Amino acid sequence: MLRLAPFTPKTLRCRSAVSVGLSGRLERRVAGLLLVAGLLSPLNGCAGPQRFNAVPSALAGETRFLQVANARFDADDGSALEAELRKALKLGAASPLDLLALSGGKEDGAFGAGLLVGWTLRGGRPAFRIVTGTSTGALAAPFAFLGSGFDWALESMYTKTQPDDIIARRFIMAAVNSDAMMDSAPLQRMIATYLDGRILELIAAEYEKGRLLLIATTNLDTGKLVIWNIGAIAASAHPRRLELVRKIVLASAALPGMFPPVMLDVLVDESRHQEMHVDGGTVSQIFLYPPSLSLKKLLQPRDRVRATAYIVRNGRISPTPENVERKTLAIAGRAIETMITSNGAGDLYRIYTTTQRDNVGFNLALIERDFQVPYTGVFDTHYMRSLFAYGREKGLNGYNWLKAPPGLAK
Repeated sequence: MLRLAPFTPKTLRCRSAVSVGLSGRLERRVAGLLLVAGLLSPLNGCAGPQRFNAVPSALAGETRFLQVANARFDADDGSALEAELRKALKLGAASPLDLLALSGGKEDGAFGAGLLVGWTLRGGRPAFRIVTGTSTGALAAPFAFLGSGFDWALESMYTKTQPDDIIARRFIMAAVNSDAMMDSAPLQRMIATYLDGRILELIAAEYEKGRLLLIATTNLDTGKLVIWNIGAIAASAHPRRLELVRKIVLASAALPGMFPPVMLDVLVDESRHQEMHVDGGTVSQIFLYPPSLSLKKLLQPRDRVRATAYIVRNGRISPTPENVERKTLAIAGRAIETMITSNGAGDLYRIYTTTQRDNVGFNLALIERDFQVPYTGVFDTHYMRSLFAYGREKGLNGYNWLKAPPGLAK
């Protein structure tokens, strides 16, 4: 059995003056910094943080955690999640099966937050039975899950947050020899501010009614997506459940190279080991449920339940056109940006194929070409406020949901 071990803080954080982040020009800066990191790696300007032994490969991905049998699932194992879904469907048999998936996208998460708030103001926003979140979507997912009464949190996170509320910079030499270019301590504090004990109790209560809140991280040791059952953890009696949920949300948003990975201390046969978890978007920028799980088989015709999925992509379907400089870092950075965007589009096609197989209604929202506010810097407040207002207006006017991914949509 895999159990959470006591924490032993030992990581030395080195402050800095390096500014990195996501989207457009910022990806090029990340690429450049990572290249510099490779060139300077022989120089030990600051001792890097250490970790305990990784979980032995034979036990890596063990699903029992915190002695809560259904705390998490391997995203490749649909059968593990199936039992939890059966239980949820039984508890909420009389309710419509509306699903919401929130993607990654860092600052672009303001779009999804604004869309939900506008949808509330218009009316008709469902009480989603299942909510999933990855990366920035993981930050918003708990409040989207709890409903319109928590729209204030969505608005506050994406319109009042300053860059210093999310990142702390490190010296270049410290960053190169540490585990990330940034220190995530400010982001940890922000998560703790919004995700408190009261919120956890409300999530637990909704879980007992048959509603699921699922957040994805990537186990970097196994290279696989992990789906965390936040409601089950919240409803458990474990004294550190709030601490763990906060770490899961932090890990889901921890872009490798930019933010430090989140280390989870575990005990295997009374021996201490560590798992390294990072941004769920490393494997999948958005998820609904594992394709190996057939929702169609779970929803028998006698149940007369029609499942409807709402997919919110916090981003565009393709990068904003730019004149790329003929320089190594500019080319590498643009290629990385294009690859990430393309992979996100692939996630949409995977979800669409799964929903068509299972007779689940497919509805997609994304940032369209009519949003023209330029991106000027990491977690720029003006940009996020403008994007939130854009999403809010779309929701208020009744978003024209795409019924298939771009390229297939009529």
